[in-house]
Amino acid sequence: MEYTKLVSVSGLPGLFELIASKSDGAILRSLDDKTTRFVSSRVHNFSHLESIEVYTEQENVNLAEVFQAMQSSGENLPNEKDASAVKKYFEKVYPTMDFDRVYASDMKKMVKWFDVLQKNNVEIKLSEEEQEAENKETEPEVKEIEMKEQDETPAVETEPKKVKAAKAKKAETAEIKEEAETNGEPMAAKKKAAKK
Repeated sequence: MEYTKLVSVSGLPGLFELIASKSDGAILRSLDDKTTRFVSSRVHNFSHLESIEVYTEQENVNLAEVFQAMQSSGENLPNEKDASAVKKYFEKVYPTMDFDRVYASDMKKMVKWFDVLQKNNVEIKLSEEEQEAENKETEPEVKEIEMKEQDETPAVETEPKKVKAAKAKKAETAEIKEEAETNGEPMAAKKKAAKK
């Protein structure tokens, strides 16, 4: 089971593995009781776990990063129903979390979800695309500057012959039209004269 295929669904407890998507919903398998069912997108909202972010004192971090910190901490999971124990747990495990903006209900949900992931032996790993996007946001952009000799000759752009010919014809037509308007002659007569 891949972490990238896991979703949470509004109005339904627990986590689900996305089996297949349809235009009006998705077929999901529950990680708790392993039942498979169709869930309508008209009634429920789906959130991929890898797209969920958590507020911290600096920039938001991906939920996977918090799960990885929980995994490596070695701390025992608190009782998810005890809000103060859950907060103390996250103060030890992820002290940079913004506890003013991350609600107790969210922290309880993270503990519950992490427990489900552990029971199902899910490797907490972002997809390569998601990882690359995160790295681009966190790494400073490095630009190479090449030193070039100053050349006084202007750069010459070469145009295809067809483009040059089209531009010349357009300029000629505009010139003929302008001349015809000045002399009060009809445009067609001037074109015939120009062709001769």
